[in-house]
Amino acid sequence: MTVLHNPNQNQLLAALPTNEFARLSSCLELVPMPLGESYYESNGKLQHVYFPTTSTVSLRYMMENGSTAEIAGVGNEGMVGISVFMGDKALPKQAIVRTVGYGYRMKARLLLEEFNRAETLQQLLIRYTKTLIIQASQIAVCNRYHSVEQKICRWLMHNYEHIMLNDSSVTPELLSSVLGVRRNVLTEALRKLREAELIHYYGGHITIVNKQQVEDQACKCFSMIETSLNSMPKQNNDQPSHENVIALSMASSAGIPRISYRAS
Repeated sequence: MTVLHNPNQNQLLAALPTNEFARLSSCLELVPMPLGESYYESNGKLQHVYFPTTSTVSLRYMMENGSTAEIAGVGNEGMVGISVFMGDKALPKQAIVRTVGYGYRMKARLLLEEFNRAETLQQLLIRYTKTLIIQASQIAVCNRYHSVEQKICRWLMHNYEHIMLNDSSVTPELLSSVLGVRRNVLTEALRKLREAELIHYYGGHITIVNKQQVEDQACKCFSMIETSLNSMPKQNNDQPSHENVIALSMASSAGIPRISYRAS
């Protein structure tokens, strides 16, 4: 399958005025974002920031015992690498690709230079950081009070809303670690969602059967997070065209579940 790639598929880049978008475009590199790829570890510095377009990234906090749980997700609405302008100790502790796809990479040094110009990009990134804080707070509440089924539905809906492709892949191990639940608990929750006819789940392949019911099952956490994200500025239609055509060759290997979405 061939997909047109454009930096303005990322909503932060799309909201930039023409002059800033043109200046950043020369610094952007289209890169594949493979499933499970790690972009940040607690003891290392980011060399690049990433603007996902057809992928999503899990921002995670690591416990002292080595276990992890997702504190926020980044799709085509945002950027991975807020520590570049917020400081090295800024959350998250890990950033791992949870949905295979593509994004645009930029050297952290150049992003910081653009940020320090105090133009629109700075305002956008500060506003986006606020939405990440809201998302992290809401997910913390969800993880404390809501069921595994609700957390799965919230996760599925975030992927549905914030990735350009309708087909993606994730391993059970990755989903289990993202949600901070044991594999057997995850399997049982998926079984319940399947029996309720919200999803199809067979051979590791997850399909949303009824989008509205999955969204309802995701509780108010999803809608509150989306309200915050939707407050961000949208497309600047004056941006120049900047397209790259690339044949997607990221087909999942045997045994890797794929998630697809079929609206009711």
